[in-house]
Amino acid sequence: MPSPAIELDAGGRALRVSSADRVIFPAHGATPEISKREIVEYYLSVEDGIMRALRERPVTLERWPKGVRDDMRISTRDGFKGDAFYQKRVPKGAPDYLETAHITFPSGRTADEICPTEIAVVGWAAQMGTITFHPWPVRRADVDHPDELRIDLDPQPGTDFADAVSMAASARELLDELGYVGFPKTSGGRGIHIYVRIEPRWTFTDVRHAAIAFGRELERRRPGDVTTKWWKEERGERIFVDYNQNARDRTIASAYSIRPKPGAPVSAPVEWDELPSVQPSDFTVATMPARFAQRGDLHAAIDDVQHSLQPLLDLYAQDEQGDMPYPPDYPKMPGEPKRVQPSRDTDRREG
Repeated sequence: MPSPAIELDAGGRALRVSSADRVIFPAHGATPEISKREIVEYYLSVEDGIMRALRERPVTLERWPKGVRDDMRISTRDGFKGDAFYQKRVPKGAPDYLETAHITFPSGRTADEICPTEIAVVGWAAQMGTITFHPWPVRRADVDHPDELRIDLDPQPGTDFADAVSMAASARELLDELGYVGFPKTSGGRGIHIYVRIEPRWTFTDVRHAAIAFGRELERRRPGDVTTKWWKEERGERIFVDYNQNARDRTIASAYSIRPKPGAPVSAPVEWDELPSVQPSDFTVATMPARFAQRGDLHAAIDDVQHSLQPLLDLYAQDEQGDMPYPPDYPKMPGEPKRVQPSRDTDRREG
């Protein structure tokens, strides 16, 4: 029989949590099973941090209503198409206090996405099976001009978190030279994300070009350790700078978001100096509330300064390599090179 519903206080609102004892994460190693109630309570416990990451931003919900299992799959389509799915539109039955942001996808289609303005919205989404929140790098007031540059350091096969930490140190040096303040966090997996607040006056294309320029500069400094190659067959055992995470409608799990992995890890803000001494598994639904209560939000100063993107755009303009491929689900973009896997490029082979 389903467990009874309970009510939790979410910023002064009574939040109803149905089937509160439903297991969302099975036990894993020393980590006991985690219930829906514990997922909701986790998000309420990091209110200041999760709201700083999501407030006034269009947000895609990664929902796992049946709980997280290793054999489950996730659908990229709207609506329930599998065991888990990405919700890009407001679902039926949303509370009347939920607000939205109107966004346009690369295809030209539009949607009204959830736009969190208070913690009760986050709690409601969690009780609806949301594990991970994926915010756009824009605010509702201007959804066409990002206010965030996202540097995604993604370890490829043969590399690990320690390699990402090493690359993050080089990225920090480059940020310092540019006069930028970067805010790192674990991805919840093996990678590292670095966020830089920027003035919201450039397009998604501009921000993506800036990320390409940043990655290429890292390549020049550490050519054997990092790559911006889009095709996996060209990346080798290096850290991939995923510049396409800055393209329109591409999102990254927010700070404090839970990831659907064994042990319920979370994407955790960290200080630069502690990066070499931590592991992604240190930060979980079970451990983060105490860390947050003791240290607060380590990204609390992220909105204090907005940087100009121009130095990176100048680097991009000086680079003769030009643009790089977009993800396969994108329409052909202006200035984009041929979107063909190198091993299947007959022109390259014949040449």
